[in-house]
Amino acid sequence: MSAKRIITNATIVTEHEVIEGGHIVLSGGTIEAIGRGPAAADSAAETIDAAGGWVLPGFVDVHVHGGYGADFMDASRESLDTITKFHGGNGTTSIVATTLTGPREHLTKVLETVHAYMQGDMPYAQVVGVHLEGPFINVKYKGAQNPAYIVPPQKEWLEEWHAAYPELIRQLSLAPEQEGALELIAWLREHGINAAAAHTDATYDQVIAAANAGLNQAVHTFNAMTPLHHRNPGTVGAVLTDDRIHAEVIADGHHVHPACIGLLTKVKTADNLIIITDAMSAAGLDDGIYDLGGLAVQVSGGVATLVEGNSLAGSTLTMIEALRYVTSRVALTVQQASRYMSGNPARQLGIFGRTGSLEAGKQADVLLISPELELQRIWAAGREIEPYRA
Repeated sequence: MSAKRIITNATIVTEHEVIEGGHIVLSGGTIEAIGRGPAAADSAAETIDAAGGWVLPGFVDVHVHGGYGADFMDASRESLDTITKFHGGNGTTSIVATTLTGPREHLTKVLETVHAYMQGDMPYAQVVGVHLEGPFINVKYKGAQNPAYIVPPQKEWLEEWHAAYPELIRQLSLAPEQEGALELIAWLREHGINAAAAHTDATYDQVIAAANAGLNQAVHTFNAMTPLHHRNPGTVGAVLTDDRIHAEVIADGHHVHPACIGLLTKVKTADNLIIITDAMSAAGLDDGIYDLGGLAVQVSGGVATLVEGNSLAGSTLTMIEALRYVTSRVALTVQQASRYMSGNPARQLGIFGRTGSLEAGKQADVLLISPELELQRIWAAGREIEPYRA
């Protein structure tokens, strides 16, 4: 495990305050102390002068499909290493492996691979579970999901997977209007799995009924769901007005206008907005043609769209880019953004006791970022990750 490190002269963002000119002590894989002013000298420790830069908790991405040419659907250790190294180098220290709509046997293989990966040494971003996006979605709002594998909700699939890999599945995203969805949502919540509305043609009333059954999240809000209308509020209206539903948002400037991201920050409580990347395998690579769940995707100017149909197809976003975007274009403070990118997703995943904020005793998931929001140093569970350089 890594040696003791003391970061001084730092602007430290905690859940409750911003400490100017403070210090933080990392010892092995744990945050040992946080304080104001300089730390006591320790000749055995590496001392790092932050020069007024930010110290933030590592980002927690609950919705990410891949990066740097690899996809979680590849179901291989090599791809998991590639994805966690790339996103780890962009500040994500906890990552939820997100699937696409696919056949049952392929999804089972992904679960098996991720479960085995989590049992071993994870050298980069820490995989903390799986997010199943589909296949229980509505073909009308399929977006970049492969329609060949869309099926009605199958509770027995989840029962089998959960029995084989307890606590591995952290989130299931589905269309709540489908027959059998409410029963499945109730089962998910009974077993501690987040149930999210996704790729859905649901009405406002159907989403509220789903929330009554336990629905507690919305996938990439505004995208692939029935829009807001003043006489027909739709899925978006339910997400905006029901505090039981945590809203994900892709903060890349392509999926959601900055004014609508700002709207979310005003109508959702401080605890139920979550910034995600929804990144696909093309993240970190040049423009070109890529595969997403068997569908051809064109990336041009960093924007990913289906070759057939031109729907947005995930993103090429990283979490550090999202931080820069929301602080510059949505006028969020770094402290607000940190809550949406670390604290809130960690709480929603049930891992806030060990990560998601800077507190003594928590896991050393720590970012040192320059005043200009450039990543300088990254630690995941105390292990240093090299910042990604394009």
